[in-house]
Amino acid sequence: MFNRIRRLRQVAAIASISSLVAGCGVLSSDSTEEKGPIVVGTTAAPSTLDPAASWDSSWELFRNIYQTLLSYPSGTTAPEPDAAESCQFTDSTNMKYKCELREGLKFSDGHDLDAQAVKYSIDRIRKINVNGGPAGLLGSLDRVQVLNGREIVFHLNKADATFPFVLATPAMSIVDPEDYPADKLREGDGVVGSGPYTLETYDEGEKAELVKYDGYQGNAERKNGAVTIRYFQDSPTMVGALRDKELDVAFRGLAADDIVDLQADDDDELQLIEGSGTEINYLVFNPKDPMAGKTAVRKAVAQVVDRAAIAHKVYKDTVEPLYSMVPKGLTGHTTGFFDDYGDPSTSKARKILTEAGISTPVPLNLWYTSDRYGSATKGEFEELKSQLEESGLFKITLKSRPWKTYVTGYQNGEYPVFGRGWFPDFPDADNFIAPFVGKQNALGTPYVAPKITETLLPSSRAQSDRANVVKDFEEAQSILVNDARLLPLWQGRQYVAASTEISGAERALDPSTIMLVGELSRKTSW
Repeated sequence: MFNRIRRLRQVAAIASISSLVAGCGVLSSDSTEEKGPIVVGTTAAPSTLDPAASWDSSWELFRNIYQTLLSYPSGTTAPEPDAAESCQFTDSTNMKYKCELREGLKFSDGHDLDAQAVKYSIDRIRKINVNGGPAGLLGSLDRVQVLNGREIVFHLNKADATFPFVLATPAMSIVDPEDYPADKLREGDGVVGSGPYTLETYDEGEKAELVKYDGYQGNAERKNGAVTIRYFQDSPTMVGALRDKELDVAFRGLAADDIVDLQADDDDELQLIEGSGTEINYLVFNPKDPMAGKTAVRKAVAQVVDRAAIAHKVYKDTVEPLYSMVPKGLTGHTTGFFDDYGDPSTSKARKILTEAGISTPVPLNLWYTSDRYGSATKGEFEELKSQLEESGLFKITLKSRPWKTYVTGYQNGEYPVFGRGWFPDFPDADNFIAPFVGKQNALGTPYVAPKITETLLPSSRAQSDRANVVKDFEEAQSILVNDARLLPLWQGRQYVAASTEISGAERALDPSTIMLVGELSRKTSW
């Protein structure tokens, strides 16, 4: 990996997410001189502008235009106060969490941001309760209490040491009660927030133009005056725009072929920044489907799928095989699917189906999004189809939709088997298990797992020291492997491609791999 990357004149190769956000000092001599807005490209366009509706990478935009009580300043791996001046548990049971706001906070429309606005924003998420939306993050919240204009207390219904991480997610963005209805989503393409930037203009699926908000009070850096985010349908077009100097930075959705080309490139005007990450990719099985709802069918799929082939043939080894929903690098990671299934085996899969009395070939529809996770997604699903059909045990039909309608489809339970990617809400194993189980989850597909939701997660959340949660997470992962409702495929690395005129890209990703665009600036000298 490092050999392929070393030919770029300006390179930052980063070994971990923590070092990624901390920065390595590879680029220096920052300048505040501007040559127009910094232009960032991505294939992950927002599905909504309303935080109450989003549990996806719409958060990328939200982090930069809205504000949360806590966030991750560059170089940190634990949440710190942002809109809040201070936050802490006030009891020994991790069931009362109190925050005090900074003085004089204002929304971009001039309205006061006070404790009532915070309560309104959190209560609104639960009241609207979008299927597959962020209300699922608030399962441990009982009620929100306002003590005065600046103090809020969150009363939990059970101990939850991860609650500060939840408050730091962009889903908990604070909105203006006068602009966002209490019982329905806000319509239109405008935004009223208090984040580092205001949303000047927005063309859905095309671009978002951000301008520094002078009234912002928080811990985010703003090393530029304006940023334009452009949304692309595929990686080659995005990288072409970067090479043509239409973009300054390309991030999220870089295809394997483009990454390999950039790694081998002698272009002294581009830099490629690489870091290990906790992005995962996986399949979801719908329990209401006649075939995908059968445990034996799911286990047979798990027995046939060759993750190493997907990583090598489709992603050119820019990702690595994943055998657990909890990725490598996090406390509690296991290799449960490899331990139980071993190497891919058609004979073992046939035995599973035969013993369950299931005739072959088993017909299955596999769905994927055509524009969310990069252009390699199509190739990934074609490889899955090839692997499953070559076993002689399955007949696969591939179908796809753009993300906006794809989300509606899986939330309505339309897909027998569908692909999803997951960028962590926060860097803890809890966030790779809790969002996917329970009657209400991030998938819109109920997954009742009482041992996990009623015993293991509550037990782990009572532990402030996250080193003490390994056994709980190992058992939870064992249950996930046995049910095979979720099939992990690969774990990704993080890549950012940028002009060598841009500084700060190596500091711009927070621990949940969201880009903090305020860290980006232009350089005028080496």
